[in-house]
Amino acid sequence: MSSHAMGCAVHARAPITLTGGGKAQRALAAVGEWLRTHARLIRALQWVVVLVYAVLLVVPAVLPLPGRTAHAWNNLTIAAEFAFWGIWWPFVLVSMVLFGRLWCGVLCPEGALTEWAAKHGRGHGVPRWMRWGGWPFVAFVCTTVYGQMVSVYQYPKAALVVLGGSTVAAMVVGYLYTRGKRAWCRFLCPVNGVFSLLSKLAPMHYRVDDAAWRLSLEDEAHASAQRTIPIHAAPAVDCGPMVALRHMEGNSGCHMCGRCSGHHDAIALQWRSPDDEVVRVAATEADHWQTWLIVFGLLGVAIGAFHWSASPWFVAAKQWIATWLIDHDVMWPLADNAPWWVLTHYPDQNDVFTWLDGGLLLGYVAATALVWGSVTLTLLALSVRLAGPWRPQRLHHLAQSLIPIAGIGVFLGLSAVTLTLLRGEGIVLSWIGPLRLALLAAASLWSLWLGWRILRSWGLAAPRAVLALVPMVAVLAWVCSAWGWLFWWW
Repeated sequence: MSSHAMGCAVHARAPITLTGGGKAQRALAAVGEWLRTHARLIRALQWVVVLVYAVLLVVPAVLPLPGRTAHAWNNLTIAAEFAFWGIWWPFVLVSMVLFGRLWCGVLCPEGALTEWAAKHGRGHGVPRWMRWGGWPFVAFVCTTVYGQMVSVYQYPKAALVVLGGSTVAAMVVGYLYTRGKRAWCRFLCPVNGVFSLLSKLAPMHYRVDDAAWRLSLEDEAHASAQRTIPIHAAPAVDCGPMVALRHMEGNSGCHMCGRCSGHHDAIALQWRSPDDEVVRVAATEADHWQTWLIVFGLLGVAIGAFHWSASPWFVAAKQWIATWLIDHDVMWPLADNAPWWVLTHYPDQNDVFTWLDGGLLLGYVAATALVWGSVTLTLLALSVRLAGPWRPQRLHHLAQSLIPIAGIGVFLGLSAVTLTLLRGEGIVLSWIGPLRLALLAAASLWSLWLGWRILRSWGLAAPRAVLALVPMVAVLAWVCSAWGWLFWWW
């Protein structure tokens, strides 16, 4: 073959991954290509979202609080509250399970703003402290607890501090670090860890064909050796979250923006089994910080945050402690002089937290996280031990099977805010109880299936896997009991 013919063969080669598979795979790959080729349209859409986000976040904070007769259709504050906490956050979580982190790459205002700031900023390298693996857990816990202390779901000023503070921090981090990347999203975003976990369940991902990638590099190297052949090397991909594309195996770090689609004819958006990442990839990728986020974060702190305001145990503890303080003439914990950005303080709404309220809130959430998380972790460890010799990595791997039940719990907790807002508009959904029960049952079965698949992936025979699965059933019953108290038994 002549060098000219060889060059034509190199550059006419059809993308390997994009043409593979059936019609469904090719159709999905075409969606990924559309995202790549319409990047300018996506950027414009991101700025529209930023504008809407800014209006809903800032304007209600400077308006008077709505009166008793206000409704979502005639009051921007209530409309914004419903948009953020009734629709936005619950269904962003759902989108992670359905589409991976498409929200992060295409719609998230913080992602767009931190990337924009990074393109015009200092461009420093990512510091070592930012790479610490515990930030997803710590940021989630701190944001969740602080949001409860200032009543973030009820008051626009609190939402401005929590959400707006996160946005400002994202822009500052973007301005200081990297050149046009998303260091905030990759390392510090308070929901990064949760999104990373939930996206593991998505039935689609950007698949990397290593053989095609290798062939593309060999073609480029061969073309480079032929002096007379033009070289058309694949351009570098501007990956915002700084994913090592060639070694990408799952959705955890991918923002699904489509920028890498077709790179080296080796990356395409493809369908996959929803259990693939949890069963296969997490066998080596899962670590103790992810386990902490699942067990003590989503199945501990989050449960406590949704529980405390409805808990008769909280009320009983408060009454007992308040009585003891008064009997012993210790009055300062009963003072309600904390500013609104430390503890909820809206006297006109008859909604004021004392220092005792704040302390009890922290104690209740911490105790709930400790009790529910410790029991869950103990039962998980028992499953691992029944499966064979103790290996810490197996514990972290098996903990990944709880992602469905952890995710549905947070969704149900947030959707309770949705239902409260709907009741304020006179809309009562009588069928919500059975739906909650069905969702908990479905998520429990999904987690049980993932546990079974993980145990079998360790090479266990079916009888041994069944034995090791028994404590997992107890884990799911224990977790579901937390939502039973909140929705049915109190």
